[in-house]
Amino acid sequence: MNQSDIPFLSVAALAGFIERKEVTPVDAVEAYLERIEDINPKINAFITVLKEQALEEAASATADIANGRYLGPLHGMPVGIKDQIHTKGIRTTDASKLRENFVPDADATVVANLKKAGAIVLGKLNMTEFAMGDPITSAFGVTHNPWEIGRNPGTSSTGSGAATAACLCATSLGEDTGGSVRGPAANCGLAGIRPSWGRVSRFGVDGASWSFDTIGPISRTVEDCAITLQAIAGYDPNDPYTWNVPVPDYRQALTGDIRGMRVGIVKELMDPEVCGVKTEVRDSVLAAAQVLEELGANVSEVSLPLTTISGVVMRTLTSTERVSLNPDWLRKRPQEFHHNTRVAFMAGTLIPSQTYYKAQKARALVRRQVLEAFGQFDVLIQPTNSSAPGIMDLTPGVRSKEQAAEGLKESNFRGLYSLTGNPALSVCCGFTEGKKPLPLAMQIAGKPFDEATVLKVAYAYEQTANITGIYGHPSL
Repeated sequence: MNQSDIPFLSVAALAGFIERKEVTPVDAVEAYLERIEDINPKINAFITVLKEQALEEAASATADIANGRYLGPLHGMPVGIKDQIHTKGIRTTDASKLRENFVPDADATVVANLKKAGAIVLGKLNMTEFAMGDPITSAFGVTHNPWEIGRNPGTSSTGSGAATAACLCATSLGEDTGGSVRGPAANCGLAGIRPSWGRVSRFGVDGASWSFDTIGPISRTVEDCAITLQAIAGYDPNDPYTWNVPVPDYRQALTGDIRGMRVGIVKELMDPEVCGVKTEVRDSVLAAAQVLEELGANVSEVSLPLTTISGVVMRTLTSTERVSLNPDWLRKRPQEFHHNTRVAFMAGTLIPSQTYYKAQKARALVRRQVLEAFGQFDVLIQPTNSSAPGIMDLTPGVRSKEQAAEGLKESNFRGLYSLTGNPALSVCCGFTEGKKPLPLAMQIAGKPFDEATVLKVAYAYEQTANITGIYGHPSL
């Protein structure tokens, strides 16, 4: 195998080569570093690249595997980490000038877990400042979508989506507050899962919103997503919000057999008049539903009327919770924030306590409606976004009241499961027509702590439809 071909392998495929000693971790890391040097200047996915450290760890992993100490599918695997997740001795910036020199003295639990599995951290990935979700706010420059430069890669895990799609890392970690794993996965033609709230430790992660934040993988295939999630999931005594419940074998669940499973299509999010979904997105999700039906699933429509307020409710809660994290910075160092971040934080301070209280009550109603639906269905499906990735406007500021309202409406698609804490995965389900095709995405949600079923359905679809971003040849 040519070393330059290595970055285009899935985690599962590369793991097989490494286990059989046909490729070494040194080969893999060198191949990825070479590609980062070539491609990263075009898309700006990395804030920090750990060349020397990654090569040292690769040499150690190569020696261990040669001596029969193979740890599993992530051993020697080059990965990328979103830059709000702490890495010992390596700066963790939150893509902000306020944090540009912060160096943690310990790894986040998810990073420690990846290292226990043998993974090698290639570097820290770009993001929107403090995970705010505006694609232009990073103090280290804008990240571009590898499918087309200038397109939105999805937020706030911009670098995680772009780097994984451009084959600059084998798999990556993002953080999902209101959709920041699923959005980049959707915009970049990838598989990305927001696990159940409390399934994965947040210890050592700079928060955005305490009652929403969830760490999840962004990968090129559903199987890779399952492999990555397996390594990071589980109870952590350092995080009181993790649940002490068993973690199933996610990869073993990928049987491809979904006969008899009950699949509900969320009616409101498929309606152009209600939530603004574009025809090409709606048609791609309906086509995906047809594939699931042909595989033996029972597919029918389900109405969740409160879906239409989930974006407003989610944004009200996250805006309030974000501001409470670092109030001193906003009072004493406001000019060091990006203009859009500063406006968002200052707006959050104006939300009255009674509005936050009402939003919490509304959240409980939304969650009850969703959980009731799961009494009838095993999974729910819908678009991840209303449209294909759009062109980024790099000019700071809020354009209009209408633009803000459209943003809230767009939040319905991913905010629904952020509110409820259910696991939800985005998977590529087609492409736009035209000279430069752009990925479209379907979201699959499941019952609390039933990531295995979500992954199973996504895998069955992906294998049958054979639609994955890795084969789409992003134009760079």
